[in-house]
Amino acid sequence: MEILLILLVVGGLIALVATRGRGRGTTAQNQLGDAEAEARRWYERLGGQVLNLTGSDDPSKQALADAAERYTAAGSQLEQATSAPQYRLVTDTALEGLYYVRAARTAMGMDPGPELPDSAERSRAGALDAEQSVDVEGRSVTGSPQPSAQNNHYYPGGMVGGRPVPAGWYSEPWWRPMLLGGVGAVGGMMVASALFSGFGAAAVGGDAMAGDMAGGMDPGMDPGMDPGMDPGMDPGMDPGFDGGGFDGGGLFGDW
Repeated sequence: MEILLILLVVGGLIALVATRGRGRGTTAQNQLGDAEAEARRWYERLGGQVLNLTGSDDPSKQALADAAERYTAAGSQLEQATSAPQYRLVTDTALEGLYYVRAARTAMGMDPGPELPDSAERSRAGALDAEQSVDVEGRSVTGSPQPSAQNNHYYPGGMVGGRPVPAGWYSEPWWRPMLLGGVGAVGGMMVASALFSGFGAAAVGGDAMAGDMAGGMDPGMDPGMDPGMDPGMDPGMDPGFDGGGFDGGGLFGDW
């Protein structure tokens, strides 16, 4: 009788452990499925815009070209994604592309469409609310909240080289070398050092950024690290990072 009771207890424990293991496996599988579905939704939404819009001037053409780069990058990431974090990276890339699409639509005088999910980095960086100009290495770099023939390179806002850069239209894509890293990043960091103080005062959320900008480069930055390179960034990603189809048939009902 005692042996039978022991066997029943052991059997019950084994069944409990197996049930919990299946539960954890089901939860992880559901999270993976949700992350993949979300990534595909934003990727397809971006594709629907990129494949159906044509720029009418230099700012909108450039913004749509940047959006197309994000679409290509997101597609490559999607093909390789096997985990929830990797699918979330696809979502981030596609969302950044949609910010460029909104900028292009605004430049063409079109309805920019529905608001997009914000990120902590973009919120912290804010946006330019007045035209600004800084002189760096004998050249003038300008930025404005509105596109123009001079300021035709859009940046959706975020962190570059550990610093918040306001969303806006700039006279040149000075952030690209920083995102690539290596030798070219040094020049970008010199531009950024001036921009952080010059443009920061004109950005929404400037008060929150003042402490970050006051010291120029981040003194805590690892001197051996490529300036501006995001440690979590895939080196194979599109250098424009900071990071097809239709949205379930309802895309153009929103845009």
